Amino acid sequence: MTGTHARWLDEAQERARDVLAPAVLRYIAEGAREEVTLGEAEAAWRAVRLLPRVLRDVRTIDTTADLLGTSSPLPLGIAPMSLQRAAHPDGEVAMARAAAEVGVPLVLSSNAGSTFADVAATGVTWWMQLYASPDRDLTAGLLEDAVTQGASAIVLTVDTPVVGTRYPAPEGGSVWDVADRSWVGVNARTPPVGVSPKDRDKAMDLVPEDLGRFSEMTGLPVVAKGVLRGDDAARAVDAGAAAVWVSNHGGRQLDQVASTASCLPHVVGAVAGRAPVFVDGGVRSGLHAMVALALGATGVFVGRPMFYALASDGVDGVRRALLELGTELEESMRLAGAASAADLAGVVSGPERPDLR
Repeated sequence: MTGTHARWLDEAQERARDVLAPAVLRYIAEGAREEVTLGEAEAAWRAVRLLPRVLRDVRTIDTTADLLGTSSPLPLGIAPMSLQRAAHPDGEVAMARAAAEVGVPLVLSSNAGSTFADVAATGVTWWMQLYASPDRDLTAGLLEDAVTQGASAIVLTVDTPVVGTRYPAPEGGSVWDVADRSWVGVNARTPPVGVSPKDRDKAMDLVPEDLGRFSEMTGLPVVAKGVLRGDDAARAVDAGAAAVWVSNHGGRQLDQVASTASCLPHVVGAVAGRAPVFVDGGVRSGLHAMVALALGATGVFVGRPMFYALASDGVDGVRRALLELGTELEESMRLAGAASAADLAGVVSGPERPDLR
């Protein structure tokens, strides 16, 4: 069914349900265990209340952002996701083309089904998301290849020493019953043992010093992704992180962790301007993105909606999704009396948040 939603992004999700295999749809939509964190993500952004300013000149709205040294027309980016070739035959390449056309960065999963070279050929600004391996030689090889193909940053996922448990869907079946091996891990120098992330061990010995080591190894800025606590954020910056990314892995790792909306102010406060702070998790509109900026984020990354947009309409769908978010952001800023992200300081009013330091 199409044409029933006021927002195209909502319609794209509905269209994706018609084209994705049920097991793939479940894999993208699912969260860890009882999905408590997953269920709270979007509501946490909606719970934030605003105190808009008035009598402000908002004829011109500046939505540009400096994202790790690259000027972007929007403070948005595409979060890393695997199995994009299950959404569209061109997978990450199609996603990259749309990101390049809009001018926002793409974060490419370690488990991507498209090669670094093919993604880079689109001209997109791309960052490599890294699951560090217990075998640091394997990690070093992957990083070397990413640098060779033009990655401009490394996004180290720090919240995945193991893959969190996700319960089977009531109707049964697994995405790995339908997933093609070519959809996963094509950039690994050693072919993956299996298609499931559980088949590939993650480093359980990551320490803050690894951030500096990976930066020195690659010559690139390294982002610590998966930080929810202020004290961890401060340690990451002290150890050389170029940015901190507030994320709970889309509710797919430890269940019952706090929402990113509630954690963001504490991380921003702990970092104290020494590094940019990015955020993802439950962002479903330009208004949500504006709330994140008002809470101190420099960049806002979106995952699942981009996957649905890719499944719905390929490159055109992702482009349209990004532009719709941008249009919503611009309107929200005008209504908040903010001509730029800097003008959003003080616009948020509540709610009370727990002390997560």
